[in-house]
Amino acid sequence: MSNKVEVQTRHIRLTERIEEYVSKKAGNLDHYLPAIDEARVELSHHKAARDASDRNVAQITVFGKGFTLRSEERADEALAAFDMALDNMQRQIERYKGKKYHGRGDGRSAAEVAEDIIDDETGQLSPLFAKRKKFILYPMTEDEALVQMRNLGHDNFFVFYNAETSKVNVLYRRRNGSYGLIEPELG
Repeated sequence: MSNKVEVQTRHIRLTERIEEYVSKKAGNLDHYLPAIDEARVELSHHKAARDASDRNVAQITVFGKGFTLRSEERADEALAAFDMALDNMQRQIERYKGKKYHGRGDGRSAAEVAEDIIDDETGQLSPLFAKRKKFILYPMTEDEALVQMRNLGHDNFFVFYNAETSKVNVLYRRRNGSYGLIEPELG
């Protein structure tokens, strides 16, 4: 049984051939993981991209009960980008299955392991958390946080109190070397 597939395009005309190809391939993802309920595929064309091989972007997002997996790839053709994103998604699914179904080697499910995180007798956290760190947040601007992140040698992320917004933010390095900023909001 194939999962529900939603195909969206941006700046690309969705032909019947493309829609049929994408729906057929993405519809078979539940063959790898039966818990998949829905797959969303977005194909887009960015004509302002510097490199011609980055102009077509394929993004696949897979939804299931309790998980969401996402894959994005770029290529010079839309279907080539989709095929690469699909291969990447299949690897992610295998990695997810490995963690969920047979990652611990003792046959217990993730839910059973989660129950063991807090020791009922003492109410303390079990050794799952190897280290707990507390630190003082000093108000600083985004630029100051970037300088501080570099000075401390934090290569991946840096948590700081944003003086301009009066909120805790997370500055992080993206795969392409640029930086991103997470601004959490209470829901």
